[in-house]
Amino acid sequence: MSRWPLAALLAAFFGFLFWNVALRQAALFAIGLAMGAVLAGRRFGFTTGWRQLVEDRDPRGAVGQLLLLGLAATLSMPLLGHFGELQAALGPPSVSLLVGAFVFGLTMQIADGCGSGTLYKAGLGVPLNMGILPLFALGSFAGSLHLGHWLELGQTAPVGLVDLWGVGAALAATWLGLLALGAAARHYAGWQQRWLDRRWLGGALALAVLAALNLVVAGQPWGVVYGFGLWAAKAATALGLFDAAGHAFWGQPGNLQRLEQSVLLDVTSITNIGILGGALWVSARSGDGDALPLNARQWAVGLLAGFVMGYSSRLAFGCNIGALLSGVSTGSLHGWLWLPLAFAGTLIGIRVRRYFRF
Repeated sequence: MSRWPLAALLAAFFGFLFWNVALRQAALFAIGLAMGAVLAGRRFGFTTGWRQLVEDRDPRGAVGQLLLLGLAATLSMPLLGHFGELQAALGPPSVSLLVGAFVFGLTMQIADGCGSGTLYKAGLGVPLNMGILPLFALGSFAGSLHLGHWLELGQTAPVGLVDLWGVGAALAATWLGLLALGAAARHYAGWQQRWLDRRWLGGALALAVLAALNLVVAGQPWGVVYGFGLWAAKAATALGLFDAAGHAFWGQPGNLQRLEQSVLLDVTSITNIGILGGALWVSARSGDGDALPLNARQWAVGLLAGFVMGYSSRLAFGCNIGALLSGVSTGSLHGWLWLPLAFAGTLIGIRVRRYFRF
């Protein structure tokens, strides 16, 4: 699709949301469009940044991501401290989190994309990620069905650093942690390497602002995974394959309400749709989206990884966006637990990816 018909279509959908759904949903769609354009235009990929650090000893992507976390925390934590109605991305430290984060880090390397990466690459027209997207949603839904059993293996109450220490101390601790990780990445890569470039810096600045805007407009941090699971749950319910009544996860009042109402009223879903649209705009403008052809075995492995990635993302209470970015930037302890487990998984995932010659 060329740029102007696509622009007209996106504008028409924005107008539909504004007049027929809610101003907030229209604003979130616009924020999602900007997120998708930044992710795709800047190629701001969490998966790629980690792989470049490990394989090429190139720290620019990892340092750019750490900068994003710090900037987002600098914007988000004061908002949480001053506006009690805003929610942090709190997840319970649990066996579910530890297992899910590790498996997610492993499978995202094989699938060549995390939650946001799958979205924007699907919008760019990358065939594997287009195939992975519905399987990611199905996996996320399957994970939600089993989440209660995983949590029974052990969990503690969520810990929010802003509530626990206050804004100033939580923000200072966050920056100290990020600086320590940045120094470790630089030491591993070698101090003579370039540590940042304009592409990663621009992406970090833009995404931090957009994440803060999402927090203000939605009342909750930026997330991706919940929307995927909701889509699959709605499809299963419509087909008569699933009854949410009494279910540990979907039977909760808020989740049950979202199942019954239009998907356009869900803040995560509407942002996801915007990310797809923003990436599609970048693809239409630049002609991106070409990818190396895959053989049958690579397709099978990649699609299976996409399903498992979706499953594990629900166990881990989010992906690189919902658990890492939103968790760390809003002061959730579970975001800090997610990071090392996911990175450990990615070390194995890179080896598996290399074995199958992706």
